[in-house]
Amino acid sequence: MLVRCVGAVMIDDDGRLLLVRRGRPPGVGLWSLPGGRVEPGESDARALRRELLEETGLTVSVGGLAGTVERPGPGGVVYEIHDYFATAREGTPRAGDDASAVGWFAPGDLAGLPLTPGLLEVLVTWRVLPAGPGDPGFTGPAVPKSP
Repeated sequence: MLVRCVGAVMIDDDGRLLLVRRGRPPGVGLWSLPGGRVEPGESDARALRRELLEETGLTVSVGGLAGTVERPGPGGVVYEIHDYFATAREGTPRAGDDASAVGWFAPGDLAGLPLTPGLLEVLVTWRVLPAGPGDPGFTGPAVPKSP
């Protein structure tokens, strides 16, 4: 069974990425992009705005598609996750709903965090994060690219 989900790629003015620590399965205790399931009849943008408000307390503007991944879930479920660039409009990040913590992290800090499987690699592939120091091909979040 395929379940459509959305996630937010949010980078602040200091180049830090917003992550949430999952408070519920799947991936409890792991850091990931905030987001969740798209409800029936809901657009991706509406779902993302709802999920970000529930998980982080932030009201956001939704931008272009960063990329899409599929991840296995329990009982044969496959999560089809559409990650979009987003910008905070209002609020202060706070953990809520499915998140046990929320924080901004510099790209260099991500390798030391317990991240959901494949997150770091996909963000590098999508050119959201640099592949390494001095990555000449890094374009950053202002130029969304799909894999």
